[in-house]
Amino acid sequence: MKQSLALEIMLDGNSVLLTGAAGSGKTFVLQQFIRLSKKAGKKLAVTATTGLAATHLNGTTIHSWAGIGIHNVLPPRFADHLPQSRRETIRSTDILIIDEISMLHDFRLDMIDEVCRSVRQSSLPFGGIQLVICGDFFQLPPINRSGEAGGDFVTESFVWQELRPVVCYLDEQHRQDDDEFLSILNAMRSGDVRRNHAESLMERQNAELGYGQDVTELHTTNADVDALNQAQLDKLETESRTYAVITTGKANYLETLKRSCLAVDELVLKKGALVMCIRNSPEKKYVNGSLGVVTGFEDSTNYPLVRLHNGKNLIITPETWELRDGDKKRASLAQIPLRLAWAITVHKSQGMTLDAARINLQRAFVEGMGYVALSRVRSLSTLSLTGINNMALRVSPAALLIDEDLRSRSAAAEEQFAGLEAQAEARQEAPASDDAEVISSKPVTDWAKRLAIMRETYPRAYTPWSKADLALFKTEYESGKKLSEICNVLQRQPGGVRARVKLLYGDDASIPFTIDSKLVG
Repeated sequence: MKQSLALEIMLDGNSVLLTGAAGSGKTFVLQQFIRLSKKAGKKLAVTATTGLAATHLNGTTIHSWAGIGIHNVLPPRFADHLPQSRRETIRSTDILIIDEISMLHDFRLDMIDEVCRSVRQSSLPFGGIQLVICGDFFQLPPINRSGEAGGDFVTESFVWQELRPVVCYLDEQHRQDDDEFLSILNAMRSGDVRRNHAESLMERQNAELGYGQDVTELHTTNADVDALNQAQLDKLETESRTYAVITTGKANYLETLKRSCLAVDELVLKKGALVMCIRNSPEKKYVNGSLGVVTGFEDSTNYPLVRLHNGKNLIITPETWELRDGDKKRASLAQIPLRLAWAITVHKSQGMTLDAARINLQRAFVEGMGYVALSRVRSLSTLSLTGINNMALRVSPAALLIDEDLRSRSAAAEEQFAGLEAQAEARQEAPASDDAEVISSKPVTDWAKRLAIMRETYPRAYTPWSKADLALFKTEYESGKKLSEICNVLQRQPGGVRARVKLLYGDDASIPFTIDSKLVG
């Protein structure tokens, strides 16, 4: 499924599983959905299964949002004992987003559902909240520790069967540009790694990458990573600069944010240090995972000067991470968005795109770990393997079974929602400022009331535009009709009509604006 259609299905108010291979653009679509939904006035709860993934979206963990913490079973009348603020947050939520869903146990999704139904006093799945879950079951699975309750993927939960979310399986590739490498990754996803695939990987053992020694290494354990980074920094004889984190918020929230964030309390840099950007730049100067070398420090601010591997020379200024609970900001920290990058763990690399990497999978200990690590780079030519074991090439047998069903359901969804394709095309071509005008959405909580009032005057407000609608619109517009007349004929609100004018006739196109002021909304 294309990203554009998946976005429209989500904006249409459906509960959705957004999935696809590494590099298919899941996070990009999710960020678009969050932005547009907020612009439309929805109340979003942005969460993830791990704190690290949550900070990528400026959210919180799903365990914290639902109040379940580390519980494996909900005590009797659990929801009644939640703090009032927590119950109000759950009651006011229109959309619940859970990222990195592969790492959530099935029984915990059922627990979250139970909390939502109880707090919202509704028998509907998740109490009627629109659920958008995102992730790839071929990546890191739920962790079952000794002595704790074991569980499976969320597709085995009771609420999954009842909810039956629309499956949007993204099939475009936006990271890998190497057909041979893609065939290896796809073979891993299908459980069909053959000799030719293994031989191609073995040819990359200790391969030279063209970056000298300035390439990140991926390891499976924190101990290996920390030791290598410190040893390499100590080798540099240049003067060090230290950047202390600046924080706000209560201690408990701040501690949660710090544990979840790649930013460090004290960032020590030296000229010559290999560094990695750990945020996406708002100005798109760098992305999460961009590599570079510190070339010096700005005189007036002391901010580091970094030459990225793509040739860009940048001044890296502080960025802010936030821990949000719905609309409430619980804590924040500001720090230079860099960390030493001679090494990083496979777990912390999830979601990154690396320019190049040396990968040590000799101690891979869980299915999916090798796939996550290998899929961080764009091609075989940017990969050097320093170690590998049999586990590194394995993916979960359960994920293989799930994948066939998900692909089938996604194909069915493409047919079911084919009527949204024209709207998807319109959104891609529309100016960013008009995004909110082309949102079509099923009613949820406060939005439902606003939409119902709007449709008393404009019955077709926020519904998809068909080819017949566009043809009628062109006829009315080109005949010189006023805005009020066109709105009455199409039964649509002024904002949607104006958006079509700009889309079809350009930003400079005008329309006579004679309309009853009571109807403008």
